[in-house]
Amino acid sequence: MREKVDVKRVFSKNKEAYVTSSTHAFGKDLSLMINWLQPKSTMKVLDIATGGGHVAKNLANHVEEVVATDITEEMLENTALYLESHKNIYYAVADAEDLPFTGENFDIVTCRIAAHHFPNPERFIAEVNRVLKPEGQFLLIDNIAPEDCKFDQFINSLEKMRDHSHIRSRSLIEWKNLFVDHDLSIIKEQTRKKVLPYREWVQRTLDDDETIQHVGQFILESDNETKNYFQVDTEDDIIHSFAIDEWMALGAKRTD
Repeated sequence: MREKVDVKRVFSKNKEAYVTSSTHAFGKDLSLMINWLQPKSTMKVLDIATGGGHVAKNLANHVEEVVATDITEEMLENTALYLESHKNIYYAVADAEDLPFTGENFDIVTCRIAAHHFPNPERFIAEVNRVLKPEGQFLLIDNIAPEDCKFDQFINSLEKMRDHSHIRSRSLIEWKNLFVDHDLSIIKEQTRKKVLPYREWVQRTLDDDETIQHVGQFILESDNETKNYFQVDTEDDIIHSFAIDEWMALGAKRTD
């Protein structure tokens, strides 16, 4: 599938950037994740699309075993080098929509800032349900699209411009329907505005000045309503930061 080839190409090229990215390496969600999941030392965790391995690293200190997966082999190999001191993290090249694991195998499944790269989110959620043990927990953290169609189109167009492997940031309603359709109850959730430092964000995936300028102009030429919604911070037409919507949800596999 062409979309998954794009993912592998982009993440192979930028594997170091996703380890050091402030957006991925830090964030209140990483500590909140531990509070929500209440992991135990006997638990087995699957981290889907681990990227720079930040979720796997944080959970490894609390559980028996973490299996960190990614569709991009070069990304996974690079992350394994950074996390080599964590002896209970294991690695597997895996497609989020076709996981190579037996059913009811994990106490916890996580996926952070990655699902907007998945072409078929319904297959991803179905796989999460399949590999979770009865009453197992699923933590999803991802960028979401606003309900307003204009803002939805803006942010997804912007993300695609800056990263060809971006598929779509889905809306809250879309995600909640997928949870319901695949027998996952939402236990806790929160939405927030996530501020992105513009230069770091745009240079994480782009290195040619013409395309970077095109991305910047797209933001600067948007209307004031859009700029206000996404909290675009500029000075003399230099973009410092902007903010996107993010959803963090803790689900549990229904057994009834």
